[in-house]
Amino acid sequence: MTLALMILFHENANATKGYQLRTLERQRSKLLLEEEVLKMQVAESQALQRLEADNQVNAMIPMGRAVYTEHDSTVAQKIQM
Repeated sequence: MTLALMILFHENANATKGYQLRTLERQRSKLLLEEEVLKMQVAESQALQRLEADNQVNAMIPMGRAVYTEHDSTVAQKIQM
């Protein structure tokens, strides 16, 4: 009888540890995903800051009148001026 109780106690402890392990693994996966999202946001922010500070970008002037083609062609068209 005592042996059965000890086995039952041991199995219960193992089941509890397994549940805790699965919970921790899910939390770890969630945190890793959050970390990746945050890293992407940081990289995006740094890229925009880098572009805003770039001398070549700052030296660009706004374009006057844009002319777009109206047809779906893969060949460039000559604009008459």
